[in-house]
Amino acid sequence: MIDLSRRDVMMAAGGLAALTLPGADVRAQPGRKLGYAIVGLGGYGLGKIIPEFANCTHSRLAGVVSGDRAKAERVAAEHNLPARSIYSYDNFDRIADNPDIDIVYVCLPNAMHAAYTIRAAKAGKHVLCEKPMAISVAESEAMIAACKAANRKLMIGYRCHFEATNLEAMRRARAGEIGKLRYFRSEHAYPQGDPSQWRLKRALSGGGSLMDYGIYALQAARYMTGEEPIAVYAHESTDRSDPRFHEVEDQIEFQLEFPSGVIGSCLSGYSANQNHVLLLGDKARIEMEPATGYAGHRLWVGNRRDTEITPRPGPGKTQWAGQLDHLAHCVIEDREPIVSGEEGLRDMRIIEAIYRSARERTRVVLA
Repeated sequence: MIDLSRRDVMMAAGGLAALTLPGADVRAQPGRKLGYAIVGLGGYGLGKIIPEFANCTHSRLAGVVSGDRAKAERVAAEHNLPARSIYSYDNFDRIADNPDIDIVYVCLPNAMHAAYTIRAAKAGKHVLCEKPMAISVAESEAMIAACKAANRKLMIGYRCHFEATNLEAMRRARAGEIGKLRYFRSEHAYPQGDPSQWRLKRALSGGGSLMDYGIYALQAARYMTGEEPIAVYAHESTDRSDPRFHEVEDQIEFQLEFPSGVIGSCLSGYSANQNHVLLLGDKARIEMEPATGYAGHRLWVGNRRDTEITPRPGPGKTQWAGQLDHLAHCVIEDREPIVSGEEGLRDMRIIEAIYRSARERTRVVLA
């Protein structure tokens, strides 16, 4: 979930046509923390990601990219960054000349993910891109191709893969603690109030609640079951007279069919408030609520909510620090991230099928 000012959005969009420059091959040195440039100083990039570098072991803030020069200068000063580490959307490609920057973290509206990922790769930088990775399968494939051509890593910001409660629930489900899994359910919804915000504008978001909160439900269905769905069926419910939903959908309910026979039932929405995951096995169940939020995660295993579980520690001090350091490790050790571009592409293929199913009111078989 990314929050940017209107000025940030306009300035970033204006920079999409800028030419890219070839980048030097940046190699990690022993003991050196890898430098991140944060693209987009909105509520998520500035309010959540940048503070997390204090919790990182192998990552540090090395650059900021914003359409608001005054804000960028303030953030740089607060974190002791030199003036050469401040970039606008127009001169973004000059990061190719900055050896302090190893990785670019794209925290922009969905429609800008592809352009800035591709530009970062051409500048010789590895990329961590927020979810959804793009607004189409075609854009996702172009991002993967650009990073491969530049021999750069591409990771998608699926932070729940580094969150202790989700990891513990996944471990227990796959260890068979609730028996054979039969059913999965997840509702992810959060009310949106301001019709002018970018996530309610199709040109910037690529869609509504499905592209925003629905991806949490879809991701959880895939990583909790350990399977890939073979078919989807979806239904949309949107009040188009509501000024918030003139361009994007409010609620989408979608069912996922898995090869083992597991049925997944998921809901995304912009006019309700819920964050929940439930797995039913033939012996017991796993439940999380809230399941994928920023804090307050709770986990129960058993037949009811009578046995609450304290999860094992996650891979980092926080889910964000674990995520940032994971990509740094992957760069240093030359291995693929556990949530690579291909993982994001799989989600986009399913999302496109969900939209098609809702539009055509038919079951869609996944290739």
